[in-house]
Amino acid sequence: MTTESKEPGRARALLSTADMKLLRRALESHAKATEDREELAKVNALHHRLGTYT
Repeated sequence: MTTESKEPGRARALLSTADMKLLRRALESHAKATEDREELAKVNALHHRLGTYT
């Protein structure tokens, strides 16, 4: 008798490397256009975090 494993399968990546690069470029463009310092800080932090995945 065999028992089936109820463990979840391996998770697939939601975004490809090309997607991540495109998102980073879009953030760079937005950062150049915004004058709101608080938003710019958030955009820069997100840009940095996305860079760790590419």
